[in-house]
Amino acid sequence: MITQPYITNYLSEHYADDAYRELSGYEARGGFEGLRKAVQMEPADLVELVKSSGLRGRGGAGFSTGLKWSFMPSGNDRPKLFVCNADESEPGSFKDRLIMERGPHQMLEGILIGAWAVGASKTYIYIRGEYKVPTRRVEQAVKELYERGYLGQKILGKKGFDHDIVVHSGAGAYICGEETGLLESLEGKKGQPRKKPPFPAQYGAFGLPTTVNNVETFAHVPFIVARGLDWFLAIGTEKSPGTTLFGVSGQVERPGLFELPLGTPLGEIIDHAGGVRGGRALKGVIPGGMSMPILLPEDLDVRMAEEFLSERGTHLGTGGIMVMDETTCMVRVAAVTSYFFRDESCGQCTQCREGTGWIHKICERVEAGRGSPADLELLDDLPGLMEGQTICAFADAAAWPIQGLLRHFRADFEAHIAAQRCPFPESFEL
Repeated sequence: MITQPYITNYLSEHYADDAYRELSGYEARGGFEGLRKAVQMEPADLVELVKSSGLRGRGGAGFSTGLKWSFMPSGNDRPKLFVCNADESEPGSFKDRLIMERGPHQMLEGILIGAWAVGASKTYIYIRGEYKVPTRRVEQAVKELYERGYLGQKILGKKGFDHDIVVHSGAGAYICGEETGLLESLEGKKGQPRKKPPFPAQYGAFGLPTTVNNVETFAHVPFIVARGLDWFLAIGTEKSPGTTLFGVSGQVERPGLFELPLGTPLGEIIDHAGGVRGGRALKGVIPGGMSMPILLPEDLDVRMAEEFLSERGTHLGTGGIMVMDETTCMVRVAAVTSYFFRDESCGQCTQCREGTGWIHKICERVEAGRGSPADLELLDDLPGLMEGQTICAFADAAAWPIQGLLRHFRADFEAHIAAQRCPFPESFEL
């Protein structure tokens, strides 16, 4: 279910129409108006337009899209590349899948507008390996664009506007959602993040200047160009304009995707999902995918935009909201979370490789009823020794949820140690 009570669902309003995923259906609903307008602009002016829009990346980091585009070097001495990050592997996140399945041409039009803006000659779309249906839909959409002259040479008759798109399937590694790990994998190497500098804009895929953006980020661009700056800035918040697709999962009545303005209160989004399942009390909410610190029931008033969430000690991330009711054992949440990050660490950095392993061992021991107060002292210390100490932010992502669970639900951990068993018999099973 996708709902938007305030304004037009500009991303999702046509997703229920099967024809929208085809080029003819997309064009019939205004598709490629943005691209036609974009190619009449100077590339530098187009970059400035996207920068002025305040569009923030929708892949988790929330970096300014236009500013990122401006880092691409000028001149044509070397080919420049775009990479679309469609490796949506964050637990709790499933918005990019919907865009690729229901509206792939939104993403592709955004890629072409960006290509004109920065002078990129080729785009690689790196899709999560498990996403078989999205991959087929994107491949079909790319084929349609070649057949209609939207890809290849002299796009829209514009001299010097040549662009090709390659669809590439990943191999199921979470770390390849990190942009430099993705680039390594794209080149056929082991998916491990690179040290920076150099940054991708100087030395990216295959040694060429590269800009990496997320699926949903690209999907917003055509609407900004076609409808204008004032229209986009009127939606969302001052620092986080626009809508986003919030994915609500867990113990709610109607899990799904909900397109809402950034800044919508968390409690209101959960209400759109029907509230907590079975009328039970809420215990905690992860607001932006599993790597984000958890929030409490008293935080339901928080507006879902980065500038407000950071004040509560967490982040928007990918907008994947995971709801847990009063029956949930938070030690089991920690065990599941720490298992995932232990399993997905690329092993390159000692703090991450060893830290994720030790955190999982401790959480597993406490959950099994074999824990001690000394284990909680270790859990207090370990995340802090990992955070900010590694090549990429994976160690931070592994540390944050454990820090949040200990901060807000230490009593759950202490109850396990005191009883030497799980005191939440109705909780989910491991």
